[in-house]
Amino acid sequence: MDNRSIAQSIAQLARMSAGDGQVCGLTAAQWSTLRFFARANRFSRTVSAFAEFHATTRGTASQTVKGLVSEGYLTRSRSDLDGRSVRFDLTDKGRSALSQDPLDALSEAIGKLAPGVRNQLASSLKRLTEEVAGSRGKPSFGSCRFCCHLACALRKSGEEQSYACDLLEQPLAANDLDDLCVNFETAPSDAAARARRNRKTS
Repeated sequence: MDNRSIAQSIAQLARMSAGDGQVCGLTAAQWSTLRFFARANRFSRTVSAFAEFHATTRGTASQTVKGLVSEGYLTRSRSDLDGRSVRFDLTDKGRSALSQDPLDALSEAIGKLAPGVRNQLASSLKRLTEEVAGSRGKPSFGSCRFCCHLACALRKSGEEQSYACDLLEQPLAANDLDDLCVNFETAPSDAAARARRNRKTS
């Protein structure tokens, strides 16, 4: 299979899994919006971050988000980071809708792959995402766990490790580390670089 055929297969798989209004009456764009706000960290649950992630205009993203707010799937509030920007969060109705997400069929199919194949697929998709995003000057998104801005404070024996975002100078909880972030930058993978990112505390 040539490169273009592979690309078309990926696009077709995405269309098949996107949702078409038959589940909860939500469109493919609305499903994408709910998935993003369910996975994004508290710094990235904004219209502009979603527009970047979804590769759409801010106006289009704003209309989709506004519709989901009016239908009770999202709530709108002032950001606790700067008090100026607006943050959106899933409501109970939004979380309930995601329990019927059409994307689950693809997730289940991926779960049937052998672990080695699944890991290779994840690595390949990550690389493709970064390549395409880079070629278009877009952020690639990713989680704090693999970001160069993550700082880990090494604690004394018996104490929990603490985390922070060095870029935003904000603390992070352990359950924040796998959320999507618009400020993501790939961290160096070598041991020396990882050691430099760790900040020892007395």
